[in-house]
Amino acid sequence: MSDIFEQSTFFKAHRHGAVVHVKMNRPEKANGMSPDFWTDLPLIMAACDVDPTVRAVVISGAGRHFSGGMDLATFGDIQTLLTHEPGRAAYAMRDMVLSLQKSLSSLEECRVPVICAIHGACLGAGIDLITAGDIRMASADASFGIEEIHVGMAADVGTLQRMPKIMPAGIVSELAYTGRRFSADEAKSWGLVNSVHENGEATLVASLDLAQEIAEKSPLAIAGIKRAITYARDHSVADSLDQIATWNSGMLRPEELTKAIAAKMSKQQAVFDDLLADAV
Repeated sequence: MSDIFEQSTFFKAHRHGAVVHVKMNRPEKANGMSPDFWTDLPLIMAACDVDPTVRAVVISGAGRHFSGGMDLATFGDIQTLLTHEPGRAAYAMRDMVLSLQKSLSSLEECRVPVICAIHGACLGAGIDLITAGDIRMASADASFGIEEIHVGMAADVGTLQRMPKIMPAGIVSELAYTGRRFSADEAKSWGLVNSVHENGEATLVASLDLAQEIAEKSPLAIAGIKRAITYARDHSVADSLDQIATWNSGMLRPEELTKAIAAKMSKQQAVFDDLLADAV
């Protein structure tokens, strides 16, 4: 694996075949997102993106909670920034927010599916994180909250932009306006999470199992599916139909179809080649 997996001070990574398990490893602080979270995450996702042997990623949190959100130290940097000349402070503040947004956007920009295994608390920027992923699975004890309103601000690194594309906008508005916490069962009923499991360990096992199932599929087809779903979220139906037609006209290969159909008919698992190392 890339050196970033060894050098990161916030994350620990483990390989399970073609699946990379990325664990937030700051349990004593409820995996609060300190500055090294924001710098290391896009490097880790980029490393997974360019490694042709990686086919899925699972993100989880060590300790009792998935993440309590942004670390207070980051807020301290923002408060210091705002003491400068207003115009210049605003310009620098905007750059900072865009940088944080870009860090989380690395999840949806990565060619492989990202599954978030959530247990305990998932608050504030934790919501921004999971909404940038592809699939969310939660433990029965998981609790969620868009809590930025409690510190007098609007969430600004992805929740308010992605969450209404995942679940009903009216529900998102209520949760963002009030900051109230909601349960795993509520999250599932609204479509935020795919499934609810007995505890954190069971959630992680289920997430890794799902990631392994995805990893057995054609990586070329999986990359195309992820690209099409993300594109369709932000474009019209007509534009999205055109996009997938163009994609398949170039990427749909007879060898992949033949291999998949033969395996299905023989009730065996097809084995698909990795993508080329210099092509991702």
